[in-house]
Amino acid sequence: MDENTRESQSLFNTLGIRNEELTKERVVMLMDVSPRLHQPHGVIHGGASVALAESAASIGANLNCAQGMIALGQEINANHIRSKRDGTLRAVAVPVHIGRTSQVWTVEIRDEEQKLICVSRCTLAVISATAEMRRTDEASG
Repeated sequence: MDENTRESQSLFNTLGIRNEELTKERVVMLMDVSPRLHQPHGVIHGGASVALAESAASIGANLNCAQGMIALGQEINANHIRSKRDGTLRAVAVPVHIGRTSQVWTVEIRDEEQKLICVSRCTLAVISATAEMRRTDEASG
């Protein structure tokens, strides 16, 4: 599968996540809340918020990786503070720790009125990109 196909089939595309700012010090991503992201009670599903948070943390972590290394989510926690039926969410991810083998990022998700919707912390493992590609190839073939 080529890179364009992989991106068009990614969770980013499925959830409608968009990039606003991508730097080593701060990642900002947007996601619109609509019924397709709701849980049965008509508000955003917590899993959608967690996916937004991990996406922002993962991009930031990968921007900080040394050449030949990649960061993959290892652990995430989230506190869902407020529900949301519609509007736009903005996730702001900042690093707490940038290490050689792990990174920790905090992510705050706020709505268009700056109300806190979710706060999250994500730990990412930093591993060799070639080792991960070998594992992926072995699993698919």
